[in-house]
Amino acid sequence: MKTEVLKIDIHNVDTAKITYAAQVLKEGGLVAFPTETVYGLGANALNEAAVLRIFEAKGRPSDNPLIVHVADKQSVEKLVLRIPDKAVKLMDMFWPGPLTLVMDKQPIVPEIITAGLNTVAVRVPSHPIALALIKAAKLPVAAPSANVSGKPSPTDARHVINDLNGKVDVIIEGGLSNIGVESTVVDMVIEPPMLLRPGGITLEQMEAVIGSVQVDPTLAHNSLDGIIIPKSPGMKYKHYAPKANVIIIEGEVINITSKINQLVKEYEDRNIKVGILATEETKNLYPEKLTVSLGSRLSPETIAANLFKALRDFDKTDTHTIFAEAIDSSGIGLAIMNRMNKAAGYNIIKV
Repeated sequence: MKTEVLKIDIHNVDTAKITYAAQVLKEGGLVAFPTETVYGLGANALNEAAVLRIFEAKGRPSDNPLIVHVADKQSVEKLVLRIPDKAVKLMDMFWPGPLTLVMDKQPIVPEIITAGLNTVAVRVPSHPIALALIKAAKLPVAAPSANVSGKPSPTDARHVINDLNGKVDVIIEGGLSNIGVESTVVDMVIEPPMLLRPGGITLEQMEAVIGSVQVDPTLAHNSLDGIIIPKSPGMKYKHYAPKANVIIIEGEVINITSKINQLVKEYEDRNIKVGILATEETKNLYPEKLTVSLGSRLSPETIAANLFKALRDFDKTDTHTIFAEAIDSSGIGLAIMNRMNKAAGYNIIKV
């Protein structure tokens, strides 16, 4: 298959190119496109054959549900049986934006989307290109991250091209995704609502709007085994993993840096090539040639924006093991550590 790459300026969205990509979706094709979180791989959510192509292109397990992207709140009513009052409040506050809500589905939603569950996950993205594409297509768009399943999610069109060139019909090149981690997913069917996947909207932000939000207990698992049937992407399988082994070092910053330097010496003495994921505050404490700064601990959103790119950049080297500093898990730090833990397969050293 020949993949067509369309370059579109986020500040001056080309209507003709959007119309062309929307037609590809209408005809059952696959279109990768930028969102504010990561790049998504889109298909007509109501076309089972098209959705099946997503799973085939990504190598994605069929019991991993997909998120359906729509253009506005009114479009949600066609996909769900009921919109709870708290869901309405969250929509009013955070949509368009990086928040996905799980609600009871209408029969029109194919089971391939929901992995056989009676619920569907929906969101309205805020990225101008994503919104323009969905509006032009005039249909709900199923769109997981546009990468080979299990690899770090793509925040740049080049990541998508590396993974999916020749497997999809169109890739829209629209610059970098500014948030850098996927959307927050919340189960609105239960009371109080439950956080299934942390992301671009924080637990604290949601609780300020609707009160208590419980946290799915599987988020605290130190293993990938024995997890219940997932209601959301990102709950069950090892995700976001680079080729190198990732080991997270967790504790007070002074202890983290000391332990990483100790491990670097031990590994290098054994001629094992290593890398370090550090922060602006600590990068000068490590060997410069081994170290990548993700951003500042004082501005964790910078760490979120750079995490997946850094993991993919290590894939271009022959690094065997990456030592990653843990950060505080409040705010968006919860999403960052969720992705790091998955990338590491929960291989954590506490110091």
